[in-house]
Amino acid sequence: MGAKERKRVPRAVREQEMLDAAVESFARHGYRAASMDDIAEAAGVSKPLVYQYLHSKEELFTACVRRESATLISAIREATGLEAGQVMPADRQLWNGLCAFFAHTAAHPHGWAVLHQQARTQGEPFATQVAVLRAEMVEVVTRLIGSAAQDAGCDGALAAREVSGLAHALVGSAESMAEWANSRQSDPPSPKETAATLMSLCWPGLENLLNGVRWKPTR
Repeated sequence: MGAKERKRVPRAVREQEMLDAAVESFARHGYRAASMDDIAEAAGVSKPLVYQYLHSKEELFTACVRRESATLISAIREATGLEAGQVMPADRQLWNGLCAFFAHTAAHPHGWAVLHQQARTQGEPFATQVAVLRAEMVEVVTRLIGSAAQDAGCDGALAAREVSGLAHALVGSAESMAEWANSRQSDPPSPKETAATLMSLCWPGLENLLNGVRWKPTR
């Protein structure tokens, strides 16, 4: 009876269950040590069925990276309102994006571990897929800062030269803070607390830049 019930599960649902089990296993044990037998058992299916759906361990890992990347960037884009053409102050957009990022990485720690720890250390093609995700996050932040710079009347030099660098720095800081927040198992900060910490670090400087005030070393 149990086997018949399993056969009635739609393929798309069953595949997501396999990916859920695989993401947790890869996050806990690493790509090399993760066992296809354990993944199949955790998903409640046979190992041949995993191979039937996803063909190989490499393709299974690739599917995990793609899914976790897609859900993360979707959460950020939705929160910032860029795709919907929503108009809001630049600091509000950035705050919303950071809150969404930290909320997602906190709610999906295994997925974040697969992206941030596992995929980028396993070489091709996984590292390239993570680089694409990072480029998308940088693109979102670049649009936010660039739009704010334009609204503030900054000259073209700022938009062309500094905005991209600032976006890369901000994304790198967010990635590092997500790793830090998820590692604090005994006293984890909330996503909003983590976002507020990063906003306190970056926004005063960004606001100064947008107003034409740049830091200079004292003599």
